[in-house]
Amino acid sequence: MVQEQIRDRGIRCPRVLDAMLRVPRHEFVPEDLIDGAYADQPLPIGEGQTISQPFMVGAMTEALELEGEERVLEVGTGSGYQAALLALLAREVHSVESIAGLATAAQERLARLGCSNVHVHTGDGTLGWAEAAPYDAIVVTAAAPRIPPPLVEQLAEGGRLVIPVGPATEQELLLVRKNCGQTTSEALHYCRFVPLLGRHGWQSPHS
Repeated sequence: MVQEQIRDRGIRCPRVLDAMLRVPRHEFVPEDLIDGAYADQPLPIGEGQTISQPFMVGAMTEALELEGEERVLEVGTGSGYQAALLALLAREVHSVESIAGLATAAQERLARLGCSNVHVHTGDGTLGWAEAAPYDAIVVTAAAPRIPPPLVEQLAEGGRLVIPVGPATEQELLLVRKNCGQTTSEALHYCRFVPLLGRHGWQSPHS
């Protein structure tokens, strides 16, 4: 997976490649889908959510430019796979999941795998997690119609925010940098993620 789907497609950061070699992706997919855990595709994990395609996980992680001492916020814990990678790459990780059942399962899975520097919270991820702000890096693993203002507010000076933005059918993966209180953004890839639900995201059809 790492050689063919990640390195051969342009992900070059040695720390990211090493983390993806070390985290067992099959631990984060439903048992009946384990045979496809390392395939080049997203997989359903229940509750209408997915574990992202390995290449996209690698691209998003590399774009965060982590060196090891950062405090990171993840919006959309899902299975916990991205958080497990971040645990190897940063000092402290806070991850927010809106679906309580997924949050509980991810926290238990991460604890079992020894990711002691990851803190999983249940809540509206579009509001970030102000209690632990500011963050040196923020990654959003669901698609937003626009960049949620609270995430920009909680981003530290010099920080990086990686987020898919656009309509439900297709988005652009944006790298947002914050310098002198101002933000600049760069489009990295076209992508397609499940919708980010919340006050500053898409509205739930059941709300």
